[in-house]
Amino acid sequence: MTVITAFPEIFAGFIASSISGRAVSNGLVSVNIVNLRDFGRGNYRQLDDYAFGSGGMLFAAPQLTDALKSVAPGFVVYPSPQGVLISQEIIESLARQDHVIIICGHYEGIDERFTERYVDLEVTVGDCVLTGGEIPAMLIADAMSRLVPGVVGKAKAVVEDSFYRGMLDNPNYTRPADWEGLKVPDVLLGGNEREISRWRRREAVSRTLTRRPDLIARASIREYLSDKVGLALIADDEACDMSGVFELCEAYKLGRPCVVAGSKELREQVKSAYPGAKVFGSVKRLLEGSRDAMVVKVLGAAETNSLHSLEVKRRCLEHDGDIFFVFARDASRLRDIAGVACWLYEDDVAIPLNMKIGIALDRLLGVRS
Repeated sequence: MTVITAFPEIFAGFIASSISGRAVSNGLVSVNIVNLRDFGRGNYRQLDDYAFGSGGMLFAAPQLTDALKSVAPGFVVYPSPQGVLISQEIIESLARQDHVIIICGHYEGIDERFTERYVDLEVTVGDCVLTGGEIPAMLIADAMSRLVPGVVGKAKAVVEDSFYRGMLDNPNYTRPADWEGLKVPDVLLGGNEREISRWRRREAVSRTLTRRPDLIARASIREYLSDKVGLALIADDEACDMSGVFELCEAYKLGRPCVVAGSKELREQVKSAYPGAKVFGSVKRLLEGSRDAMVVKVLGAAETNSLHSLEVKRRCLEHDGDIFFVFARDASRLRDIAGVACWLYEDDVAIPLNMKIGIALDRLLGVRS
């Protein structure tokens, strides 16, 4: 990573201290600071000039260009109030780049022509205006460094952070267990890892729904649902095509796919064609032995009482029992099944059922790469 700034001294403490400093000293992260003043013009090493028409000061394009060309080519990021709001997804994308170059502006910013020609991404840390781009640059560098293996002591801590899967983190506590009458939840003191994991998932869900419900739309929620989440297909008069369905179930941790077939002959056809599938004579038989199961019927076009996928995601997160996503080639075959109806695509879209299943699972559960 390279940071181009007129105030390199600001980064001295950042590079030398804390987790980021250790990452740099251990060679896990490389942060190269380029002094923009080395490329100033004239006796006073001038970097800025008045903006045409407004009177504010801007960093000039020639000096910025000289500084940029002095380093190896890379993905150029410019923090500015006009940029896209920075997110964990953007940080992860930047972390995959071979070389990230951050341009730190000041005053009224930088010449727009430089931005148009050289900047790949403008980002903002929020709806506020800072005196320069150095603080956002440190934020980006710190967030990226956390994703480098070995920087954070426990790799698991990274994937449990807020926003990594699109959700907020659960509450965390340390000793003493009783502080000024406020006690740590008993489940965290019991040592039952399964129950602790369930508690953390529930608390993360509750916190996200309460504080940041807007995150649900892009969140990967599979890890926050109950242990048993399955997929079932309603077979027509002939065995349904399940090519690709097994792979989808594996990717979304749904176990073996289930098929509901009314006739014994059809059940035998399914077993013969797809020996790895679980076959049932009815949805009632499918749900036997499940814990407070919720059925999500995935329909085509919106119908009476059907819900938007975002509302279904919310209900799945709030549900503390088993969940089954049920599909059929003909949505009318799902109308007599009790459960929550969700619409995701138009019935007349000429794509195979397995592709529709993939679309639905991605919108409802999501899998982060």
